[in-house]
Amino acid sequence: MLYQKAWRVSYMLMLAGLAIDLDHLLANPIYDPNRCSIGFHPLHAEFPIALYCLALWHPKTRVVGIGLLVHIILDSIDCRVSSGVWYVG
Repeated sequence: MLYQKAWRVSYMLMLAGLAIDLDHLLANPIYDPNRCSIGFHPLHAEFPIALYCLALWHPKTRVVGIGLLVHIILDSIDCRVSSGVWYVG
């Protein structure tokens, strides 16, 4: 099974992907239910997303990359469901 021996460490590293939501604190207002975070917040932009994809290639950063990309995918789905767009650019 995938990461069976160190699943707790993998779980915590993937959970760390939630830390990229700290960039929401830079926005004014901090929370806007109608705002799509993809393309608006600094850690949800194209360049950081490309870095999250690159993190998948190296075994030591793969778990963090998976956590970050799952976060971005879920935010994209939320944007699509709530506002009808995948990306605000």
